[in-house]
Amino acid sequence: MIVTRIFKLAAVLLCFSSFAVAQQPLGFLHKGDTLVFQGDSITDGGRQRTGSDYNHIMGQDYAYILAAEIGAEYPERGLVFVNRGISGDRVVDLAARWQADTLALKPNLLSILVGINDTLATGAKAETVEQYEAVYDKLLADTIAALPGTKIVLGEPFLLPVAKYKDNYAAEMIEVKKRQAVAIRLAAKYHLPIVRYQDALDAACAKAPADHWSWDGVHPTYAGHGLMAQEWLKTVDAFWGGDAAGK
Repeated sequence: MIVTRIFKLAAVLLCFSSFAVAQQPLGFLHKGDTLVFQGDSITDGGRQRTGSDYNHIMGQDYAYILAAEIGAEYPERGLVFVNRGISGDRVVDLAARWQADTLALKPNLLSILVGINDTLATGAKAETVEQYEAVYDKLLADTIAALPGTKIVLGEPFLLPVAKYKDNYAAEMIEVKKRQAVAIRLAAKYHLPIVRYQDALDAACAKAPADHWSWDGVHPTYAGHGLMAQEWLKTVDAFWGGDAAGK
């Protein structure tokens, strides 16, 4: 039954059926739409900064998986996927390059994941939760004002008890949760979907150890990125799934 349904939608999805793209119509995406992924190293995924080879410029992460899945399922829509994540970035770093790396690209859909570096930064780069929220809030307000038709997706920053974060995980999570709460508040304020990555990863740790999903507590493994892509698709399609089919 499931296989038959997948074949009807796209035989190529047999290789990726676990991501449930076949059951995600993504009707809010239209022909020629541009999808931009913004954030830190988790989004960066070691991407190549120049060139035209999408195997390199999209990085090796959830954004690449989403581009592969959605691009294979809806080739007739001619969707454009752009990765602008930069390793080490905090929300203030995003703000400094927002015009060139986000607004100028005029995305139809913008996905943002930022906060773990804001949480873990020390010394001169340390910032308060209030500073994080104020800058993030302004970014969203400015984006909505400049690109009123753009759909925006917020991602919840996350941390897993792996490597150096294992022994002091509970204490580290106190600060992480504060930034998670900011993302949730901003999603509610601007009526945006919030992808609950922490919840998804926590649930996944009941099936396999934390180091199956993240190799250092911050950066996902291939399995972790796959799980993130699943959660992104589920959340985003549920939020806008009632929109008309893409044309």
